[in-house]
Amino acid sequence: MAKQISKFSIKPLGDRIVVSPVQEAEKTKSGIILPETINKEKPAQGKVVAIGAGEKIKKSGVKKGDEVVFEKYAGAEFKLNGVEYKILKEDEVLAILE
Repeated sequence: MAKQISKFSIKPLGDRIVVSPVQEAEKTKSGIILPETINKEKPAQGKVVAIGAGEKIKKSGVKKGDEVVFEKYAGAEFKLNGVEYKILKEDEVLAILE
């Protein structure tokens, strides 16, 4: 029996974007390795992978591929093909990194 591979794409609705959060370092600057059980801060920046067609998001100037900063606990988290993403509203994006 052949294995069926499904490929998904995501298109956010309205004034939303999909972001791939930047993963945190597993080491401190001094070289201490952090265990999985430590209560780490949530990532606050990521790369835009998809943009909705809303007017506010178009006016904001955010483009696919931009690195953005967002509120730490903003958005809805989900996994697609084993990769974590966040869906953010336009007003949850704080800045574009240049």
